[in-house]
Amino acid sequence: MKIDVLTLFPSMFEPVMSQSMMWKARDRGLLDFQAHDIRDYAVDKHRKVDDTPYGGGGGMVLKPDVLVRAIEAVKPEKQSPVILMSPQGRLLTHRVAVELSQHAHLILVCGHYEGVDERLRQIAITDEISIGDYVLTGGELAAMVLIDAVLRQIPGVLGAEGAQNRDSHADGLGGLLEGPHYTRPAEFRGLGVPAVLTSGHHAEVERWRRRQALKRTWQMRPDLLAGADLSDEDRAYLAGLIEEAGD
Repeated sequence: MKIDVLTLFPSMFEPVMSQSMMWKARDRGLLDFQAHDIRDYAVDKHRKVDDTPYGGGGGMVLKPDVLVRAIEAVKPEKQSPVILMSPQGRLLTHRVAVELSQHAHLILVCGHYEGVDERLRQIAITDEISIGDYVLTGGELAAMVLIDAVLRQIPGVLGAEGAQNRDSHADGLGGLLEGPHYTRPAEFRGLGVPAVLTSGHHAEVERWRRRQALKRTWQMRPDLLAGADLSDEDRAYLAGLIEEAGD
């Protein structure tokens, strides 16, 4: 996958993109990443990228001519999505990350100041994505979150094959949250490990993990259960939890 980011602060990306999974993806040739300085596409000697808003008001607005030049310079294929990181966009979810991972090329535009000229949306933006219902100073941190979520879905990026399908929200869990994990030592400060995990009975371990995923989702994010892929056994277990809580 190729990802181009348009930003006023390209140096923000290198510390993140040169670590952990990001670096592994680049080292394995699975990711071609570049952060482009929007100022490079300004044409005046002061490299001006913003201006005051028509109609008055505080703040500055990023200029459409500069941003369109930048997008056109890094968009060789018309079908490549051009995504504006924006609190007004659709929410980044696991399913959105999977959807975006199917593209060979993504262009991410990081807004700043009061935002971008509306004509940029009309001319060049094909999608807008938000990482939550809050406002950040710029789109850089949001872009990093999106990149991380998308890269996890690309085969070969993670060490364990299919690991992404066992993550919280993934289809492999039917849209549930992951249950608890344990490792050595077997006892820590008076707390042990559930016996089933050391029993060697794989079917019982999987059954326990499924129930723990159901329980955690019910406790932490019950709203997810409405869209989860549940079996009759899952529903019976949840009914038992609800009944027990009522008691």
